[in-house]
Amino acid sequence: MSHPYSDLPERAYWRAAVGGRHYADLKDLAEPIPVPEGAQIATAGSCFAQHIGRHLRLRGQGYLDMEPAPDFLTEAEARQNGYGLFTCRYGNVYTARQLLQLTQEAMGLRQPLDIVWPLGQRHVDALRPSVDPVGHAQAADVLALRAMHLRAVLDMLKTLDVMVFTLGLTEAWRDRRDGTVYPTAPGTVAGVYDPQIHEFVNFSYADVLADLTEFRKLLHSINPRGQMILTVSPVPLAATASGGHVLVATGQSKATLRAVAGDLARSHEDIFYFPSYEIISSHPARGMFFEPDLRNVNDFGVSLVMQHFFGALGAQPGVVNDTSAPDTPICDESRLDVSAL
Repeated sequence: MSHPYSDLPERAYWRAAVGGRHYADLKDLAEPIPVPEGAQIATAGSCFAQHIGRHLRLRGQGYLDMEPAPDFLTEAEARQNGYGLFTCRYGNVYTARQLLQLTQEAMGLRQPLDIVWPLGQRHVDALRPSVDPVGHAQAADVLALRAMHLRAVLDMLKTLDVMVFTLGLTEAWRDRRDGTVYPTAPGTVAGVYDPQIHEFVNFSYADVLADLTEFRKLLHSINPRGQMILTVSPVPLAATASGGHVLVATGQSKATLRAVAGDLARSHEDIFYFPSYEIISSHPARGMFFEPDLRNVNDFGVSLVMQHFFGALGAQPGVVNDTSAPDTPICDESRLDVSAL
């Protein structure tokens, strides 16, 4: 008897596509992503996004680096100062609201009220506090560097063909006065926590959807050809301020981000979803792609994600000439886990 499930491709059936295969042999997990040949690709997002940028560089895939490191820094020093982690030196952009507000600021559409935070007797950029680990002697220096950074961000938005954005969190801290969202809780990396000024927020599905929709609108206003690849970081929350258990909070956050990314990809021809979250975190993987802390993704997991990612882009396997040890992602959020200190 004919029915709607009688003539589907192999990938549609669990036993054929997953249950009857070794996990390393899974195929067709991602829909093909039609990236133009020679496309200029930008990256932003959570710490897991750093892996994508690194592999784009290694494969010569047209990776944009709009804020290259000064020549006098070693490679390790450059990374510690926020260079080469993403297309611009914005550090971790964990939430969709951060991405939207950064874009608005670069386009001259908003001005955050509180930009400079104290770091001991020195000063850092509150919206990217970890990119200058030792800070600056003068607040004016922070403001001058931020102005340069925003010009680079605007150039990136105008230049890119594809933005790969890795959604990391729904939880964040913001300024009650103007709604500015920070990448870290005040008082962790830098700054001073003031409950009268700073408040916790856990963005909803509607919030994230609206933020990414507005980002797309702004991007197309200055770069109509710009496409987006959305992916969800498989890295669990380091800590939650929601009041719930961190495992449950992680599930809620990732489910929200995954639902938004999928719906946007279905609704817009210029937005695509890549399943890095599913590749690493789905139960058939049996947790084998996580380090012993059950949070950080191991090298084997990163390699498998990259294999599927470049397969979705239609890239040839090629040879990656890199004999160095893989870089450990630099993650502001890890500072929240006081139990590990």
